[in-house]
Amino acid sequence: MFYRPESGHGLPHNPWNAIVAPRPIGWISTRGRLGDNLAPYSFFNATAYVPPQVMFASTGQKRDRPGTKDTVAQIAESRVFCVNIADGALREAMNASTSAQPAGVSEFDLARVTAVPCETIDCARVAEAAASLECRATRIIRQAGEANHLVLGVVTGIHLRDDCVASGVFRPPSGWLARLGHKDYCIVTETFEMDRPA
Repeated sequence: MFYRPESGHGLPHNPWNAIVAPRPIGWISTRGRLGDNLAPYSFFNATAYVPPQVMFASTGQKRDRPGTKDTVAQIAESRVFCVNIADGALREAMNASTSAQPAGVSEFDLARVTAVPCETIDCARVAEAAASLECRATRIIRQAGEANHLVLGVVTGIHLRDDCVASGVFRPPSGWLARLGHKDYCIVTETFEMDRPA
């Protein structure tokens, strides 16, 4: 099968949603003049080691945030954000935070997770997260299409939940939560090691 995206695929579900998978989920918390916000983004990844850097992309817009969503709008205000990493045990909480709410409604409350202050930025983080990455935004890039934005940031502080570090290795005991596409998710618990060729 071959198709051009602009011509359509003819399938009941868009295959693009599931081709690039699994995708890590950046559970992004932000603070703006209307309060705290928490939302998951599966167009997310790390981009550099030194200094550590991340990216995530936001697609679509809300009726009360023309041209974007709460997350990007609040990062444009504050220039900071926190990436919380949800493990398998937090899947229901992460999903609860996906509901569309008016600006100013805290998804921390909807997800029933604890908002605690970050150390290096003025933002809340999820206390229960396997890890939290405090970030300063370096760029917000408007992408092709309507209401598509790419956010880049440098990590200024890292929190690791104590039970996720064993023998000097970060590994959430309930596995990494990832998005597969459509309504499908996975919890990564089976791992293996490979050495690079000399």
